[in-house]
Amino acid sequence: MKRLFLLFSLFAFTLSARAQFPGGGSSVTGRISGSVIDSVTKKPIDYATITLYRSGGKVPLNGVVTDEKGGFRINNINNGKYKITVSFIGYPTKTIDPVTTTPGKPDANLGAIRLSPSGRTLKGVDIVADAPLIDNRIDKIVYNAEKDVTSAGGNATDILRKVPLLSVDINGNVALRGDQNVRVLINGKPSGAMSNNLADVLRSLPADQIKNVEVITSPSAKYDAEGSGGIINIITKNKNVAGVSGSVSGGVGTRQNNGNINLNIKQNRLTVTANIGGNYTWPQTTPSTFYSYNDTSRTLTNQTTLSKVKRYAGTGSGSVNYDFNNFNSITSTIRFNQGGFKTNSDINNVTTDPKYNSAYYNNTNSKSTFGGFDWNAAYTHKFKKEGHELSVAGQWSHSISEVDYTSLYTPVGSSTNTFQNQQANNDGKNNEYTLQADYSLPVNKVLKIEAGGKSIFRRINSNSDFYNQLNGGEFTYNPTTSNDYDYNQDVYAGYSVFSFTLPKSIGLQVGARVENTQIEGKSANTVLGLVPFDNSYTTFIPSFAISKTFNSTQTFKLSYTKRIQRPSLQFLNPFLNTSNVQNQSVGNPYLSPEVSQTVEFNFNTFIKSSVINASVYYKHTNNIIESLVGPVTYTTTSANGTDITRNVNRTTYANVGENNSLGVSFFGSVNPIKPLTLRGSINSYTYDPNASGAFQAQQSSTGTYILYNVFANGTLALKGGFTAEVFAILNSPRRTIQGTNPSFGFVGLGARKEILKKKATIGFNTLSPYKKAIDFDQNITGNHLVQTTKTAFPFRSFGLTFSYNFGKINYNVQPKKGINNDDLKQGDTGGSGIPSGSGTGSGSRQ
Repeated sequence: MKRLFLLFSLFAFTLSARAQFPGGGSSVTGRISGSVIDSVTKKPIDYATITLYRSGGKVPLNGVVTDEKGGFRINNINNGKYKITVSFIGYPTKTIDPVTTTPGKPDANLGAIRLSPSGRTLKGVDIVADAPLIDNRIDKIVYNAEKDVTSAGGNATDILRKVPLLSVDINGNVALRGDQNVRVLINGKPSGAMSNNLADVLRSLPADQIKNVEVITSPSAKYDAEGSGGIINIITKNKNVAGVSGSVSGGVGTRQNNGNINLNIKQNRLTVTANIGGNYTWPQTTPSTFYSYNDTSRTLTNQTTLSKVKRYAGTGSGSVNYDFNNFNSITSTIRFNQGGFKTNSDINNVTTDPKYNSAYYNNTNSKSTFGGFDWNAAYTHKFKKEGHELSVAGQWSHSISEVDYTSLYTPVGSSTNTFQNQQANNDGKNNEYTLQADYSLPVNKVLKIEAGGKSIFRRINSNSDFYNQLNGGEFTYNPTTSNDYDYNQDVYAGYSVFSFTLPKSIGLQVGARVENTQIEGKSANTVLGLVPFDNSYTTFIPSFAISKTFNSTQTFKLSYTKRIQRPSLQFLNPFLNTSNVQNQSVGNPYLSPEVSQTVEFNFNTFIKSSVINASVYYKHTNNIIESLVGPVTYTTTSANGTDITRNVNRTTYANVGENNSLGVSFFGSVNPIKPLTLRGSINSYTYDPNASGAFQAQQSSTGTYILYNVFANGTLALKGGFTAEVFAILNSPRRTIQGTNPSFGFVGLGARKEILKKKATIGFNTLSPYKKAIDFDQNITGNHLVQTTKTAFPFRSFGLTFSYNFGKINYNVQPKKGINNDDLKQGDTGGSGIPSGSGTGSGSRQ
């Protein structure tokens, strides 16, 4: 009851604020729309800059760029008189003043705006323009994936590898500024599938479905507190235009093949979108070597492995949005995914210790499948005052995963005492239910209040059935290694955020969020003697940001944010996993969440067509969760029925201490000549762990280490719709208190040509053309244990891609009433002023 009282108190406070701070009029908001064409060729001009002013004014109010059909639309326009300017390289700026909107006619359709090319500029000069690949905004970095040439035909992992501040390791784990505890959203919403197997779900999402990727390093209190590293929001393609349109794309390559179909329908107040896609990866063979030595027991293990993997995945989505009128709209979206992979591994193992020597050959065949859906529905009510709105939403996320395998052991040479053959069926199920309400009230020109509440209910079940074979007989159920585990997690949250627009281009935002978490777990297997556990904790999350803009082109921002990272079931489940007998793992149900606090100073500037974004930040993390590997003595039954005791390695998880990190990040984009754009980003930070108590004996990394990830890119856009691109990625090893995880780097090349009057494109791309495999080395040094793993992951690939856009689009539809469909918080289109690289300087606003 206390949690519900807290949630509704915060919500009621905001409603009372509305009563105390009325005003603002009751005008209906509308839109200004139109299209831009060349007066000579009659062809549309894409990426022209549209700037909105008050009639006769000089201070920009908002801005957009035209789309590929030359169309534009500026939403949320109050009644009044405005000035519109239209500018593009090689054309003189055109001004339309006044543009009038009234309560009776809230929408202004300017029709076709004709720009006359400058004679001196046009003669002998080819004018090429494109949207920026990377857009720096005051609160986020946006990577426009649909402008990425080299990722065509790939998947979401290929996209994320090139986003500034992000890195992706060999297993598909994503890190933001080196921190893997990130919150990944799809169109601003969490996905249950993401929480269970993020890496596999990202591989299943075709790159052709992704519009852009938003990286938020300092989220306000409005966002969920989970994800100590920050938030990654993947925005999928969804054209908000009238008519029927779509696209078909695909790719064939030496690494993977994929296909994707998009369909968009918008008629008056109804919007329907659909998407389906999939990919198939050719079989890949990966060799690896493993070395382990325990200086106490003098146990030495050498192991070589050859793994062959086949992978497939499919994903799809559909959404319906309907606007009843200017003030009420509903939307419903469902997204599903299905995928899997088959692995065949051949392992040769030689283990020696003072008691006995053993050698065996192990063949393991496994089949893994995963799938699920996310269904959400939302209702939005917009009051008559611009920006004053209430939204209520619910979501059900359902995901399942299945891993079945058979592992056979064969003695080698004189060894006769080896492990039993094993079969296993591992099933996981996750249901996540979310209820959320958000309220926004612009009190006046200075103050805006936001508040809301959210409840998340997670119900997770993990069932593992193990079967062993004795003396060549039938496989029989083994209750001592099997388990059925239930895990529940409930989160109750409420927040309030106050945003101030102060004189002299100063912005201030303060917020607070309270989250209460309740967890419990229990096993249905009484043989194992696992004790049920429960835990509850409340976290207070403040946020603060202040910014100052100079000359509409330079912005300084100072922010503070607090984040938490709750351990997932993988870390908490106390079940001992012995599927790999010599390298076991077990969870820790008593883990506390990580708590991080970050202070960041950011500078962003536009210099003509160039952009620079730089940050300095300090991050302090308590209760850091890391995996720990150590030697243990383990007794099991051998293949002939006798007990054998061996020294094995076991991985567990613990809150090992705290870490202080100082970091700098930089991103820059420059056009040395018109067709060429050069971009680069670097993020460097320190790792300085301070292990606590008994974990000091496990710590081998005791100094201050400098880690980094670097990305460089060059794009050449020539006449005739030809674009070429090259990029390079380099990541340093990631540190833990016991050693290093793999580093890697590679180069990619790509080219694309527009055909069929820009309706279609064909392309070619390659990754790591100069090296067949990328080496990933892991080194761990623990208490009396040294462990090294070397893996050569096949990465070289060549591929051909194709895309085709179809349908008839009308960008100049004049509906009966001005309807704004931007109720979903996706993409923040135009919300930060004119995008960078548009040829004119413009400030950003919160």
